[in-house]
This record gives sequence, structure tokens and C-alpha cells, in this order.
Amino acid sequence: MAGAKRGCLAVVAFVLVLMLALAAAGAWWWQQRGFADTALTPDAPSVVIASGDSFSTVLGKLREAGVDEGNDLQWQLLARQLDAAGKLKVGEYSLDPAPTPRELLQRMRQGKVIQHKVTIIEGWNIRQLRAALAKASPLEHKTTDLDDAALMAALGFPDQHPEGRFLPETYVYQRGDSDLDVLKRAHAAMEKELASAWESRADDLPLESPYQLLTLASIIEKETGLASERPQIAGVFARRLKMGMRLQTDPTVIYGIGSAYDGNIRKIHLSTDTPYNTYTRAGLTPTPIAMPSRDALRAAANPAPGDALYFVAVGDGSGAHEFSATYAEHTAAVARYLQRLRASRQAQQE
Repeated sequence: MAGAKRGCLAVVAFVLVLMLALAAAGAWWWQQRGFADTALTPDAPSVVIASGDSFSTVLGKLREAGVDEGNDLQWQLLARQLDAAGKLKVGEYSLDPAPTPRELLQRMRQGKVIQHKVTIIEGWNIRQLRAALAKASPLEHKTTDLDDAALMAALGFPDQHPEGRFLPETYVYQRGDSDLDVLKRAHAAMEKELASAWESRADDLPLESPYQLLTLASIIEKETGLASERPQIAGVFARRLKMGMRLQTDPTVIYGIGSAYDGNIRKIHLSTDTPYNTYTRAGLTPTPIAMPSRDALRAAANPAPGDALYFVAVGDGSGAHEFSATYAEHTAAVARYLQRLRASRQAQQE
């Protein structure tokens, strides 16, 4: 009888211990789940995983970023649960808006790093492009001390002039990428678009090479105030080239002036001969004068038909031009433009 009682007590004790253990396990499970799915409260906007960082190192960086939620064991167990331990990818990860520990480790496991952006604007020249890249952060700057020739050599194209060689586009990069990485992508994108435009060019196009197409497209880009007019402007220049007429376009003159240009083009500029002065020299400029867009490349490859040989700004603020077939018509259009310009200035003074 006594033995039976002792047996019953042992069973009761075992059940109690088991219940306590289950209760403790349940409490821990709820605590772990609450930790894993509660948003963090970091002080820093991001954290960077470098090559060779251990999980302990990453945890240390999170602590430095102000993440004080959870203990190391909780983070380690969650990482194992998510199959993230030892598999976190290098890069910069956002902590703003604050993720949960589960979301953060999943991002790090999948390599969903912060994507930064830099935009090359249509019509920029190489000086403007390089200045924009120099300001881009956190882009690494490897070209600061390189001149244009050394830059192109670093890109693998030592015989190329840099002007016009980079496609205007928004490029996504991540921390650790350099300006050379962005330029390589922009150069490859321009090569692809230029090849496509050249392949689809009109049969009677007065151009001998893709580089001449790139050059003409850059001039069209700088002359265009209204995107829809690119094919018409291309048509004017194509007809002039066929007839042997000088292009007589101000943007080429301005490019030839270079950094000395103060925002005003004067008569002396138009008469001073430079390799880029299309008032004094026939044909295309020796290099492009800007970074042309896809649309400018396509317009240069397939100019709009017509008989216009001249154009001048309308002067109403729209960016539109008035196109003319004869010099007399053009002279009248210029007079109308100057009249609108004087009226606009007078209105501003009143």
C-alpha cells in the first residue's frame, strides 16, 4: 500500500514537473515570438555587413546602431530558424522604417540591400556628369584624380573621347559600388542604344558611322526644347548636311567656348573659329557635345521628312520652334521671336 502511494506521488510529481516544463517552454515560445515580430527601435538609419563579418559581429553592429531588443541567444535561435546563420549577405540594410528582427534577418539572408540612385540628365556634358557623380553618396569615388583620357582608359576604352558616351538614365547602385561601376553601365547602355539606332537608320541618312549618329544626336538633344520636335530638328540638320549647308547651331559654339561660357552667346563667339563652331565650319563637330537621350538617337537615325531648313524658338515659354523652308520665312519668324522677347521683357519691368 505504501509502495502504491509512493508510486502515485512520483507520477504526480512527474506530471507537475512536465506541466511546469511545458509552461516554461510555452512562455519562452511566446517571448521568442514576441521578440521576432516586434519592430526594432534603432538609432541609426542603416547597418552595413562587411565581407567576413561573423554573426556575432553583425549583432555587435546592430547594438552600435541602437538595437537593444533581444539577447544574443534569441537572435541566434531566430537566425537558425530562418536558415540565416552564416548566410547573411554583404551590403547595407535599412533600419528606417524599423523592421522586426524576423524581417531584418530575412532581408540580410536574401541580400535585399539599400538601393541608391544617381541620374544622368539628357543633354549633360562630361563635366556636368562627372560633377554629379562626385557629389553622389555613398558612391565610392575612384575617378576624382583622373583626367578624361585616363577615365576612358580605366573604363577600357582608351581611344574614345568621353563626350556623349554615357546614356542618360537613372542608375541604381549600392554601398560599395564606385563611380567607375556606374560609368561602365552607362557606357554599355549607350553602346547598346547607339547600335540599335544605327541598325534601324533611314536609308538616305547622310551619316557614315554610328559615331556620326551619336554626334548628330547630341546636337539635336541640345537644340530641343520640346521633346516632340526632335525628329523635325533632326530633319533640318539632315537636309543641311545633304546640301552642304553649315549647321549654324548655337549649342556647338557654346561647347567650343567651354568653361569660359558665361551664359551669353555673342556675335564674336559666332565668328571666332573653333573646331566646334558650326557657323564657321561645315559638317558635324569632331565629337558629340552632350549626352543624347534614346529619343535623340532615334530622331537622328530617322529624321522627319519635310522641306524646312531653318528653325527659331517661338518665344512663348513652351520650348517650341517655328520651322521655315526659306531664309525669307526664317527672317520673318526671327522678327516675331524678337518682338515676343521684347514684349516679355517690357512686361517684366512693369
